[in-house]
Amino acid sequence: HVEALEILLQGLCGVHRDRLRIHELCLKSVPNLGSVSSEVRLLCDLEQSEPTWTVRHIGGAIKGAGAEQISVLVRNMAESKVSKMALRLFYALGYKLDRELLRVGFAFHFNKGAHITVSVSSINKMLKLHATDEAVPLTPGLQLVEVTAPASPENYTEVAAAVSSFCEYLAPLLHLSKPNVPTGVVPTAAAAAASLMSDGGGTTL
Repeated sequence: HVEALEILLQGLCGVHRDRLRIHELCLKSVPNLGSVSSEVRLLCDLEQSEPTWTVRHIGGAIKGAGAEQISVLVRNMAESKVSKMALRLFYALGYKLDRELLRVGFAFHFNKGAHITVSVSSINKMLKLHATDEAVPLTPGLQLVEVTAPASPENYTEVAAAVSSFCEYLAPLLHLSKPNVPTGVVPTAAAAAASLMSDGGGTTL
């Protein structure tokens, strides 16, 4: 139901989608870099006329009673733009390539109580090192749908509520929840998708 989901998101957003083609490299530290291993991700945006690079570090999820009561996952994340020399720099520091993948799909951006991004993408693996042109789907026929929003320690509960509320708009086609909590496509998805597709996406939402 990817086409129907795109129509639904287009109606909610009112602007054109952004195409996604992200080459992601996951790097892990080796023992001589400290007692606690670390992981960073280098992201190359291949949709730009001149590919741009970003380094991202994602921490563990917050824990405790408060975290259990909200329906989204909250993590610390640090992100910075870097030059194309970043991979060589991390190799020189002693990091090793753990895995790499290619995300291909589209994204929409919303401002509904928070700056929300919805991305729909297929995850592809490399048959050869850095060979993005030869990537093949990791899970053929399946798409990853992610709803994310930035927050601060002062407002993350409000942002979490905004994300949860926004996800209800997608309920005709799928349910979304925390990672590792099985949900999936809703029983009425086929009928909802057929309705959205039949009028070419002209339904007022």
